[in-house]
Amino acid sequence: MARESYDDSVTRPVRRLLLAVLVLLLVSLVLIWRIDNPRMERIRSAIVDRYVPNMEWAMAPITGIARMAEDFQSYARLFEQNQELRRELQQMRAWREAALQLEQENARLLDLNRVQLDPELTFVTGIVLADSGSPFRRSVLLNVGARDGILDGWATMDGLGVVGRISGVGDSTARVMLLTDAASRIPVTILPSGQQALLMGDNSANPVLDFVEDPEDIAAGDRIVTSGDGGLFPPGLLVGQVVFTSDRLLRARLSADLQRLNFLRVMRSHPGTTLDDPADLIGPPWPPAGMMLDDEGILVPDPSARAEAVPSEDN
Repeated sequence: MARESYDDSVTRPVRRLLLAVLVLLLVSLVLIWRIDNPRMERIRSAIVDRYVPNMEWAMAPITGIARMAEDFQSYARLFEQNQELRRELQQMRAWREAALQLEQENARLLDLNRVQLDPELTFVTGIVLADSGSPFRRSVLLNVGARDGILDGWATMDGLGVVGRISGVGDSTARVMLLTDAASRIPVTILPSGQQALLMGDNSANPVLDFVEDPEDIAAGDRIVTSGDGGLFPPGLLVGQVVFTSDRLLRARLSADLQRLNFLRVMRSHPGTTLDDPADLIGPPWPPAGMMLDDEGILVPDPSARAEAVPSEDN
């Protein structure tokens, strides 16, 4: 107990003395820094030169905190820029998709223009409106119809080959039965052997080649074109190539891309190839009575027939 009182009596004056010295030092520093005198200015400069460079370790935490604040502000700016770039990238992806669609559409239109056709043939280009197919029917709808002179039985092509034939005509639309439809039957010629065959759809991607006289003369890759037999299709239109399948049947790999049909050419066939009934292969004489074909192959009323129908004034 006596020792504790002795220690307290010794340390208390020491603490008071140190506190007094510290206060006196601080007051002196304030006075030195506040006195506006050239001599004191030199003293202040000497103190700064002597002690401040050696105080970097004491300033390190403050410097680190300042750098962290700057880094956080830089990160916030980078985050905002990243978000803005993401939005711009999303817009660019949408524009890229639109550009690709336009490029594909332009390529298909160019393909249509490259198809070499009989100079006597004319055509009407239509846009595919919808796929009206089902597991038992393969067909598409076009935005051209009777008002455009479209008739049942006319052949349709995309930029590469035959797609099918018109099978049902409305005033402003027409249905195209694809070559893959189970009801499709068209006569074809296999080149270079020149053999005749019947291309029969079976609702698969590769129609069957049937009624071939000499199958051994046919090789994979032989070209298939329309024969023109029966007057249904114009001759020489490209259909596809011969392929051999595992079911030991001759089949055709179609040149037309039936999965990406946007535009189709409806071929105005030569006179005598119209069909009144889509199920028939050969129709009545063409053109019908009282009608004629103009220079572009469009069906128009025959002026001479109209003149004969009107009685003369003498009668």
